[in-house]
Amino acid sequence: MASDDPSKPSAPDLPAYLQEPLERQSPDQLESVADYATELAAWKRTKRERELRQKRAEEAVDDEELEDLEEREIATDPEEYEDVPTSGAYITVKETKPGYRYYYWQWRDGDSWENEYIAPVNPKQNSES
Repeated sequence: MASDDPSKPSAPDLPAYLQEPLERQSPDQLESVADYATELAAWKRTKRERELRQKRAEEAVDDEELEDLEEREIATDPEEYEDVPTSGAYITVKETKPGYRYYYWQWRDGDSWENEYIAPVNPKQNSES
């Protein structure tokens, strides 16, 4: 005899402290939680994008520095680098220790920041140190 009872949905990879309380909720409460989770996820994505734009505006090199790199025949196109994404990456200056400044590609990868070395900011100064 076939059962009319639908099978329980498989749970995503959630920790027990989230999954178990959800399973005890009514359908209406679960729909409210789902709506809230969707809105929260959209808000977090928007917040992350705003923070990314702000960080990029603060840290990205200016046109003069890009021209300097091009004059030194250093690629400023992310497509010319194997591990640099073509979307969202920008060139910034990092100071690894006092007086040692370098150009890096920088981009967001999930919740972390990634970077790839490009060249010293001032190769003559850094080679004399």
